[in-house]
Amino acid sequence: METTNTTTLPVVNTGYERKKWWQYVQIALDSLSWSLALPLGFFLRYGGQLEQINPTGITVVVLTAIIVQIGLGALFGLYRGRYSYGSFAEGKILYPVTLAVTVFMLLALLLFAWHISVPRSVILIAFPFALLLMMVMRYLKRIVEDYTNRPSYEHTEPVIVYGGGFVGRSFVSNLMSDSKSTYRPVAIVDDDPSLRNARIQSVAVMGTGKDLETLVKRYHATKVFVAMTDIKDSKLSNISQRMHELGVDVHRVKNMISNIAGLNDESVKDVNRHILEGIRGKIDYQIRTEDIKAYITGKRVLVTGAGGSIGSELCRQIHEFEPAELMMLDRDETLLMETRYTIWGDSNLNDPSVVLADIRDRDALEKVFTERQPEVVFHAAALKHVTALEAYPEEAWKTNTLGTKNVLEAASKVNVEAFVNISTDKAADPTTALGQSKLSAEMLTAWYGEQTGKRYVSVRFGNVFGSRGSIKPLFTRQIMDGGPITVTDPDATRYFMLIPDACLLVMTAGAIGAPGEVMVLDMGKPVKIYRVAENLIRTYERYDVNIAVTGLRPGEKRDEVLFGSSEDFRVSDKNSFISHTRAIPLDPEHLDYSKWYKHYLDDRTYGRDSSGQLHAQKMAHRTEISQEQS
Repeated sequence: METTNTTTLPVVNTGYERKKWWQYVQIALDSLSWSLALPLGFFLRYGGQLEQINPTGITVVVLTAIIVQIGLGALFGLYRGRYSYGSFAEGKILYPVTLAVTVFMLLALLLFAWHISVPRSVILIAFPFALLLMMVMRYLKRIVEDYTNRPSYEHTEPVIVYGGGFVGRSFVSNLMSDSKSTYRPVAIVDDDPSLRNARIQSVAVMGTGKDLETLVKRYHATKVFVAMTDIKDSKLSNISQRMHELGVDVHRVKNMISNIAGLNDESVKDVNRHILEGIRGKIDYQIRTEDIKAYITGKRVLVTGAGGSIGSELCRQIHEFEPAELMMLDRDETLLMETRYTIWGDSNLNDPSVVLADIRDRDALEKVFTERQPEVVFHAAALKHVTALEAYPEEAWKTNTLGTKNVLEAASKVNVEAFVNISTDKAADPTTALGQSKLSAEMLTAWYGEQTGKRYVSVRFGNVFGSRGSIKPLFTRQIMDGGPITVTDPDATRYFMLIPDACLLVMTAGAIGAPGEVMVLDMGKPVKIYRVAENLIRTYERYDVNIAVTGLRPGEKRDEVLFGSSEDFRVSDKNSFISHTRAIPLDPEHLDYSKWYKHYLDDRTYGRDSSGQLHAQKMAHRTEISQEQS
């Protein structure tokens, strides 16, 4: 079979991150719609007899309609950047808002019409015209956007797309909506004859697979993209052979939806970067690889949780820095096999690089550390799902707290030089079992750092975009299932990082941290989860999918914080995207689940007051904890 390259379905910058001024333009355009529709309503109501129109009445009605439109529009998110301009999602809000304005005006005229000589029928006549004008302006804006974002004719390669289904439509739409694309679709072919002459983003379906040679010659196409998920190998081989004879490359477009569960190939990473940077903006983290090489190159390095999203990426990046030995520890042999395959290209589990062990098993860890003598440890193993750990908080204690203690104890006994504990922003003023267990892990790391005098540090950061447990694969599954996408709160925000960026900063933090410190990563501005959902809906062009607001779960914060209210911090002078703070050292001899559970309930009970400060009772408890541990 001829080899075919594989291309992941591209995702373009959707433009959702608009300038602030555009929201004011939206308001102005909708106001203009009422300013045109209402005078037209007066004109039609009086049969063109302008002398019967009361100038005061028309002025009052127009101004009132505009004020109510702006107020209701802002209330329902129409002018707050919540909906993509011109999208079906916005249209579903625009109609009820405009209808509500009409109803309000009818009720107002019912009470005051005789004061300003305005008949109620004027509003009913103006309503459809106002709505039509608003929709037309939005449609024109989309036409302009589609036209300006198309790839240029001069600097692109003409290509043909084989497949007019969901993957093909998405592929063509994305290419035709990206002004920086290097490919320009000139034709689509599909074996379904009913699609003949159908158009996707102005690109026509011009025939079936039998017409490929003719179309390639007619349009001088340089590539054929096969955009079908269920194509048989024999058929793909046939297409590849036919195109090979014409000197045309064949690329199979992988359906990105089938690869949402945390794959680590470069194309999926690029997709995640494009999506996140389109929402949050691009950040140049200014990584100094010299700092990382100084303590990893030539050293024996062990990574716990090596099968997870963070752990596996850490292993791949550490491998690039040429350690003397890389040891990948996890309790899941399947995930270890996947991680090993992505690094060395084989899935052999009977290899010294693979360590099958559970961090809950203290004796097994001590044996591994004693036999393998690691010099650097990255501790990424953890339970991380908030809702699961809220239901079973003791599991958070066993893995995230006791498991971390076991790894720290084993590391200290063999004089590990650098220990990096992967933490989370939920450890800052925790309100969940996950946050409380990770805070305890930070405190234990701080204690071992003080006792050993070695570089034992924790690294705290927020959500990792695209990891197996993140919202991106969850939202994608919900979109593919037809929705709805579930969001806890329309204004809830989270910090997001990409896996490769997080791992590079984690390794950098391990190089510049001092014993017992907590290193906090700068993740840019927090992002509204609702906006992530809208962005993905637009990315997949599934405007039929709704977003359902479910409400915050017990202990869940609307907005995460990076630093506890009682924590002081300073920005690192070696990397401005990393800050230093300290956790209260916790002697492992003082670990007690009953006390830990009480503190966890205390955090959930007291939370924060309306000003965002910790309650006095909670602060008193924190003081009590500090005194106990000191």
